[in-house]
Parts: sequence; structure tokens; C-alpha cells
Amino acid sequence: MSSRWPVGRAGIWAALGVGALLVLTSTDLGQHYQLPIGAAFALGVMRALALALVWLRPPWALPVSLATSVLTAIVCVPVSPDEAWPWPVTGVFGHSLVLAFSGARGATGLGVGGAWASSRWVLGGWWVVTQLVGVVGMALAPERGSWAGLLTMALLSAVAVVVADLVRSRADARQQLLEQEEISAAERAQRARWQERARIARELHDVVAHHLSVVVVRADSAPHRLTGLPADAREEFAGIAEDARASLTEMRRVLRLLRENPSSGRADSELGPQPGLADLEELIATTRRAGADVRLEVESSADLDPAVELTAYRVVQEAVSNAVRHAPGAVVEVRVRRIGGELIVSVVNGPVDAAVASGSGHGLIGMRERVGLLDGRLHAARTADGGYRVEAVLPAERGVE
Repeated sequence: MSSRWPVGRAGIWAALGVGALLVLTSTDLGQHYQLPIGAAFALGVMRALALALVWLRPPWALPVSLATSVLTAIVCVPVSPDEAWPWPVTGVFGHSLVLAFSGARGATGLGVGGAWASSRWVLGGWWVVTQLVGVVGMALAPERGSWAGLLTMALLSAVAVVVADLVRSRADARQQLLEQEEISAAERAQRARWQERARIARELHDVVAHHLSVVVVRADSAPHRLTGLPADAREEFAGIAEDARASLTEMRRVLRLLRENPSSGRADSELGPQPGLADLEELIATTRRAGADVRLEVESSADLDPAVELTAYRVVQEAVSNAVRHAPGAVVEVRVRRIGGELIVSVVNGPVDAAVASGSGHGLIGMRERVGLLDGRLHAARTADGGYRVEAVLPAERGVE
């Protein structure tokens, strides 16, 4: 999280908000409370400073705002019973703004090791402390205000906490989506490297290994085909055959290394559980928290080969990611069902926004390749209403190669 003033229009709006809060607080305290104009201006500066610290020094914003509220309650005496106390109107709005912006930016306090603590529990704790300040103020000076006057701060600050938590959750969900897209891109790159290695292995097997085998056969058979060969010539052919066999053995070892997929779960690969259909709920929940309307229906996921589950998960991940990018605001329907010996995975979204539907197509290519490795089928096409449908049909029986 950055600790600097926002740039562009956001910076202008932030400056206007800080300036407006300074003017309104100074005017409010100077007119409606028994306070000299200098003291009112000083409290206005503190109130505006608390809002500015949300960007400049995030961990200090809420403490300074709450300290300003306490100091205001101590020195301000209402000119009439109609004036709010211990929370002046500008104090209610100013502190609620600081609470909302701090929570939305995850700057509600300092966590372990200096990391920002963006937990909703920390944000709720600040709300509780705020209300306790008002209760203590009323208990110490009940003649200045009324208990009912505390409700305004309680309600408005509660709204600020809820809004801040929603904004922060949405930002976290979007960040998780970006991370998932980066993972998908990394997997596509890794798959491309694996396919290139497999192509090289095929070339070596079909060309080089074949010719080496021919050399072995010809060298072994030369003494029988050619009569009258001297002993040293026979030994030379035997040596050639032996060297060719050794080269062929080394060639086969190289072919095994080239054909060994680093993501296949072998001892030299990265260890860790692969996602399956049971993880689709979390995947979809993350997408929903980003604001997308995604609906999931899984009818059967029992007794499936892990490779089938992983492929189904990746198809849903890529298709939903494409739908969120190319059809913002559209409903995305994900359905996984088993019919006989086949697992059918379908992802359908509403009309695609032509202005953003300009992807490279690598995601669809990657899905086709992944499904093809299991001898499955993938169909992707526009729907009649201008949306898009991706459907993968995978073998559901165990023992998938």
C-alpha cells in the first residue's frame, strides 16, 4: 500500500475534500460552540490533517482523528441544547470519512512485522472505541448533550465500516483474480515449453534414433554380408556396433528426460495438491467477490481421475476469467455434470462487449490442448444472444492416460 498523495483527478478531489473539511469544521465550531475562532481553526486543521494522513501516513490517520474528537469534546461547549455534543456534525462526518477511507485502503492499524492490518475485526474495533469515547464523554458531562445524540455517530460510522469492508473485499478479490490470470499465463507458457520438448523428442526418436539403429544393424551384419573380411575389419565393425548401441542407449535416456513433464508430479517437480472440482466453489466465490455474477452447478464429481478433475478445473478457471474480462456485468453460468462415461463442463456468459473482446486467443488454444491430452473434446462458440459458450467433454472413467 502506497503512502503518498494520489495523482491526477484523485489527488485534486482529495485536496478539495481536505480543504472543505478544514473550512466547515472551523466554521461549525466557531459558530455553534463557545470556542474562540483561533481554537476552532486549530481543531479544523487537526480534523483536516487526519483525513490527509489517510494517504500521507496511513497508520496515523485514525489515531489523530479520534484524538481530535476527544479534544473537541473536551474544549467545546454548545451555545444551546440544540447543538450536537460530544460529536459535532463536522466531527461525525470527518471521523466517518477517515474510518471509511482507512478501512478501504487497509490502513486500519499496524499488524505483525509492520504489515497493514486490513482485517474487518480491526476496523470493527475502531468503531467500538469511537462509540466508547462518546459514552465516556456523556458520562462525564451529561449537561452538554444527550444520549440520543450518540446515535448519529454510531450509525454513520457503522455505515463507513461496512462500506470500507466491502470496498476492501472487492479489491482483494480483484487482486486474486489477477493472480489467477498470472498463474494461467504461466501454465500456458510452461505447456508451450513442454510441447516444444515433446516435439524435439519426436524428432530425435524418428530421425536420429532410427539412423543409429540402422547403423547398429549394418555393423552387426557386415561380417556376415561381406565375405573375406580380415580380422581387424571384423573388430572395427564390432566396435562401431558397440559404440552405436551405447549412443542409442544415451539417446533413449535423453528422450526420457525430454518427455518427462515437470508438472506431472514426479520427484523432480514442484510438489503440492492439484486443484479439482471440490475447489470450484472457492474459485467462483473469489470471482463473485470481485463483483461478477457467476452461478455454479456441480451435479457429480465422485470417482473421477485426478487428471480429469484438474483439466475440468482449469477449463472453468480460464473460461470464467475470459468471461469476466470480455463480458463485464454479464451473468456467467458454470455447470459440471456427468452423463454416462463423460464429464461435461460448460461455461456460458451473456453478450460480449466488443470493445474489450480482443484477447490473443492463447487461452482457448491452451484449453483445447489440455482437453486433447485426455482425448476429450472442446467446443467454443458464440450463442444466439451474442454471448459465448465453452463446453468441454472429458472421459469420466478412471485410468485416463
